[in-house]
Amino acid sequence: MNFTRIDLDTWSRKPYFEHYLDRVRCTYSMTANLDITRLLAEVKLKGIKLYPALLHMIAAVVNRHREFRTCFDAEGRLGYWDRMSPGYTIFHDDDKTFSSIWTSYCDDFNAFYRRYLDDSNKYGNVKGLAAKPNEPPNTFPISSIPWVSFTSFNLNIYNEGTYLLPIFTMGKYFSQDGKIVIPLSAQLHHAVCDGYHAGVLFRELQERAEACTDWL
Repeated sequence: MNFTRIDLDTWSRKPYFEHYLDRVRCTYSMTANLDITRLLAEVKLKGIKLYPALLHMIAAVVNRHREFRTCFDAEGRLGYWDRMSPGYTIFHDDDKTFSSIWTSYCDDFNAFYRRYLDDSNKYGNVKGLAAKPNEPPNTFPISSIPWVSFTSFNLNIYNEGTYLLPIFTMGKYFSQDGKIVIPLSAQLHHAVCDGYHAGVLFRELQERAEACTDWL
């Protein structure tokens, strides 16, 4: 993983970044229903799990765009990672708690899926907030609320408001107009992502879901 620093003086986004970080610190969330009819049929046909397919789909789109990989490093320097990996939640049914696991991303889904299964087998029953240790800094969070088909979702984070990476939350999929759709919320920081970028994000997620036979 490589972290490339951004030179604010030559960055075209500088006035927007400074406005939404220093003067009007602002995050926002957007929720949309993704049509996963083809994706769900394909994972069932191949006998694989839906959750890692969704994780890979989201990570693939995140890795296409610098805006979703821009953040501060451990030294507080602004820049972007060349590659991001998903950190995701798993649920413990016995005590109704959850833990976080991360799986190193790669473009090839089958390789990622094997890594996911390996991580799940090793850490799936480990209790505690962070089940898998040594999470690298180039991860972004994805969580799931598979009991609710929500229409909106917002995280109210009371800190300095300088976390710039996207945060994803998926809900329970359901049938609508003959299609299977899943609600997905993206929490974004306005300093690095505008409405245009949110539109690109959801459009490319939908395109990838429809083209699932090309990458599954």
